[in-house]
Amino acid sequence: MFQRRASKVRETEAMNAPVPNNQKAELLQNVVEHVDITSYDARPIIDSMRKMSFSSRDTARAADIFNMALADKGCSTWLILAGSTSAGGCMHVYRDMVKNGMIDAVVATGASIVDMDFFEALGFKHYQAAGPVDDNVLRDNYIDRIYDTYIDEEELQACDHTILEICNRLEPRGYSSREFIWEMGKWLSEGNAKKEGSLIQTAYEEGVPIFCPAFVDSSAGFGLVKHQKEKIAEKAPYLMIDAVADFRELTDVKIAAGTTGLFMVGGGVPKNFAQDTVVCAEILGVEADMHKYAIQITVADVRDGACSSSTLKEAASWGKVSTTYEQMVFAEATTVVPLIASDAYHREAWKGREKPRWNKLFGK
Repeated sequence: MFQRRASKVRETEAMNAPVPNNQKAELLQNVVEHVDITSYDARPIIDSMRKMSFSSRDTARAADIFNMALADKGCSTWLILAGSTSAGGCMHVYRDMVKNGMIDAVVATGASIVDMDFFEALGFKHYQAAGPVDDNVLRDNYIDRIYDTYIDEEELQACDHTILEICNRLEPRGYSSREFIWEMGKWLSEGNAKKEGSLIQTAYEEGVPIFCPAFVDSSAGFGLVKHQKEKIAEKAPYLMIDAVADFRELTDVKIAAGTTGLFMVGGGVPKNFAQDTVVCAEILGVEADMHKYAIQITVADVRDGACSSSTLKEAASWGKVSTTYEQMVFAEATTVVPLIASDAYHREAWKGREKPRWNKLFGK
């Protein structure tokens, strides 16, 4: 997603360095503002798209399928999240979907949850690029880039060290990513959040589990590595992330839920991880239904043979997704996710849903 510099200059070098110019401040002046799905009503747009063709009609059908899943009282809806839409302005969309009972479980990349959501919960920001800038200039100013979005690397390293602090206060043993993220939400709720209402804190308060099957591919990884290196040097026990527990726990949620619906933004590991719970249940001797409802928003090319671009119809051949209520939307996600989510919010099918609070399966 973006490159991280190996280390900061030593404090003595920084003290002797010349006073920097204001170039970094100029580059980091336009803050990314997150869209609020409650502030506008997308229903007329979706209704119009339903009468159109191409990606517009696909988007409208995806919205219809999501609303069907919400109206199905026996269905548990999961948010599957990959890519950088949280940094790009959709962070509050996902938070509000959880807060309003539209989402019962989250499967995401570590970067989406830690480097973006937890990062902002610590009071840091993402910034819009004003125009083309030499990436070597960004590197000199300690700025990381995601397409047209900037992140202050020094702030990211502060996020890394916060993860280290959380590690050091926990019992040294194996944790699933869900359990560790629950601890992060707890830490934020104890008065440590500089920005209230992050996805992590909201999920903690709502009893919604968050799974990151590639958790260490994020700021969490840097903090965890530093924690382990320090404990190894002390010849002391250390904390670790149990990836097998992740798969087992999400499969437990699938088995308990029965009927499920997937709202997928991007693809990659989160997509396959969520879909594979049906197969895992079968291996465990449990006959679990394929995911009944599924929409995926992606720009991945189906010709490359990758998981991110594989269609939901293809997933049916693996016994993962039913093809009755499935829809691929080939669009850049920040352009359509706010429309689909706002449409669902204002149609209010979520108001009749009972929140399952799947964290209760794990005593949380």
